[in-house]
Amino acid sequence: MGVDYYKILQVDRNANDDDLKKAYRRLAMKWHPDKNPNNKKEAESKFKQISEAYEVLNDPQKRAIYDQYGEEGLKGQVPPPDASGGGGTTFFSTGDVPTSFRFNPRSADDIFAEFFGFSDPFGGGMRSRFTFGDEVFRSFGEGGGGVYMSQGGGPRKAPPIENKLPCSLEEIYKGTTKKMKISREAFGASGKTMQLEEILTINVKPGWKKGTKITFPEKGNEQPNVMPADLVFIIDEKPHREFTRDGNDLIVTQKISLAEALTGYTVNLTTLDGRNLTVPVNNVIHPDYEEVVAREGMPLPKDPTKKGNLRIKFSIKFPTRLTVDQKAGIKKLLAT
Repeated sequence: MGVDYYKILQVDRNANDDDLKKAYRRLAMKWHPDKNPNNKKEAESKFKQISEAYEVLNDPQKRAIYDQYGEEGLKGQVPPPDASGGGGTTFFSTGDVPTSFRFNPRSADDIFAEFFGFSDPFGGGMRSRFTFGDEVFRSFGEGGGGVYMSQGGGPRKAPPIENKLPCSLEEIYKGTTKKMKISREAFGASGKTMQLEEILTINVKPGWKKGTKITFPEKGNEQPNVMPADLVFIIDEKPHREFTRDGNDLIVTQKISLAEALTGYTVNLTTLDGRNLTVPVNNVIHPDYEEVVAREGMPLPKDPTKKGNLRIKFSIKFPTRLTVDQKAGIKKLLAT
């Protein structure tokens, strides 16, 4: 019989339409070439076989010929049991009645697109082929939240479109409002696509952390039979010239001399909201010393009236050389 399509789809010979769809959905997602970048050659071969098997077994005419004549009958010269044909099928006629049948497998990508019902899984209107990330594949059968398919064959939703939203540490400290101009495709009253421009307002709250997501539902391109994607902005912190962030704490490093480390040092800083902050340090400062100033860190996202701490670290500059007299003086001082 040549290729065993039932074995390829891992179904028995009495499999119904639902059985075939479940098998194809699972195997196509597992063996899609973009899901297997490290084993693409084998994946392409299996993906093609799975698609061909589904195309044959899901079509009553092709399945009837395959069950009777096998793969050779499908791809050779065998009288068809029915005169009607579909996509991927070629009839050869000598008159008004077809006398022979030959099956030409369709593109695996076309079958995939037809089955899952989308040509642009990212909803951005930028791709004409299928280039999928793991997030899209996780959305099928693994509890993901990207593209979904209703059991009744209803509209599917395109995966979210994510964009970074760079913010300075000052903006996140105080909170800010950003306006983003977007352009997207939508259907007009005539049913034709048109470009829509819109300005979105993003209210960045004090203390928000890197990775915080702001979602604008269904602001992606409109497509037939697909719900527009959600547009998601993700907070990204710009590097600061003086402060770094650690959770709700702020960290700053001061360069001081050895003499200042031993005799005391006063830290003068300008805070993220523009205040002058003076912190006297009277302790001996060693390389691991850290001065903590309570409630001078970042606002807590859930309660901006509360703040983390400011942690001051020190980089001590040691002298590269000392004279004999300097060494003797230091020994005398430290010996007492």
